[in-house]
Amino acid sequence: MGQELTRRYTHVEAGLVENVVIRQTTDTDAYPSGWKYTLHLGTLEDLTLIRYDNAHEDTKGHEHHTAAGDTDVEFPGMEELLVEFWASADEYWDAIGGSPPRSY
Repeated sequence: MGQELTRRYTHVEAGLVENVVIRQTTDTDAYPSGWKYTLHLGTLEDLTLIRYDNAHEDTKGHEHHTAAGDTDVEFPGMEELLVEFWASADEYWDAIGGSPPRSY
């Protein structure tokens, strides 16, 4: 499976951890979107606050995980999904005065 790492970072601050891994892939059987990704914000106690992933895209599609549960979502494109994730995560970071290093 050919994968090119597009973006990867982990930021830990004030009890929260933001982890982003995005790879462009040529394995379109497993990842029809052409991307393999995990966009995660959670606590150091392993509580997922927000996570978007396509770990099982070929069978389950794209998923949005929160502490309240999981839902399937439409994939708007990688850039749009990353912007949506950052906007949602910023609500948590703003509440604690956190500042993850991002390139936007």
